[in-house]
Amino acid sequence: MLRIGLTGGLACGKTFVGEALASYGCYLIHADELGREALLPGGPAFEPAIREFGPEILGPDGRIDRRRLASRVFGDPAALERLNSLVHPEVARREEELMAGFAAREPKGIAVVEAAILIETGRYKCFDRLILVACPEEEQVARAMLRDGAEEAEVRARLSRQMPLAEKRKYADFVIDTSGAKEATLRQTRAVYETLRRMEL
Repeated sequence: MLRIGLTGGLACGKTFVGEALASYGCYLIHADELGREALLPGGPAFEPAIREFGPEILGPDGRIDRRRLASRVFGDPAALERLNSLVHPEVARREEELMAGFAAREPKGIAVVEAAILIETGRYKCFDRLILVACPEEEQVARAMLRDGAEEAEVRARLSRQMPLAEKRKYADFVIDTSGAKEATLRQTRAVYETLRRMEL
């Protein structure tokens, strides 16, 4: 089985590319979904997160309110690091479980893990190839404002805390430029997929 990491910057189109790869037959794992599951009641990071950040991160329904948690950590690099230390090991463990199950079913298949910070966490080293999804910063800002209903200053602040795409390019085996029409992105994605299919497993 071929293990592929899929990453990119804010609002660059990782999910779109990931879903395209899935439509071609790849097994797609969304790391963000696994992270959300880890923080659900009964999840492995639920109680540790409450101990770390206090009951004020809980909503009226007794679940962790992701907006409250985000406001608690994203302006505080040390707090964000503590949250990541609770969630990321659990996400990596589930990724490995899911990929092992897929490998048993499809020994010659392609498993793709979509995650925003594969490079920053060092997890990119666990994959055979790394795909980076990228577009110009101004386009990231416009897309994020439209998608999230966020103010420009908020989006730029989020971008300032991310590893620059120019730096991420140094780690990538493939770069998919999503600045054009969706059809152009799909052509690039299909070409990457065809290259991966030709690789020796």
